[in-house]
Amino acid sequence: MKRSSSVVSLCALLMMFGGVHAASASGDAGAPVSPVKGSMLIAANGARLAPVYRVSSDGSPQIILDGKLVTVPAATISMAGGKLTTSLTKTEVLALH
Repeated sequence: MKRSSSVVSLCALLMMFGGVHAASASGDAGAPVSPVKGSMLIAANGARLAPVYRVSSDGSPQIILDGKLVTVPAATISMAGGKLTTSLTKTEVLALH
């Protein structure tokens, strides 16, 4: 019983501070990812891009990258290793501007 309450507490903390939708935190494939302001966005190659500046109405995270506000398409966003990740590289993200 003590172990299960620890797991529940950990899940609650992840949901509060992890910056992801609860279904995504559990690793469900195909579950929608809901980026949260302040979450670090990771590029396809594992490089850190920038924290999410805000989230548009369609769920696309917006970041400030190299001094430019860039909207990263929600369709490219997923959770990889517990991190908010885009399938795009930094060069591809910069080309979106």
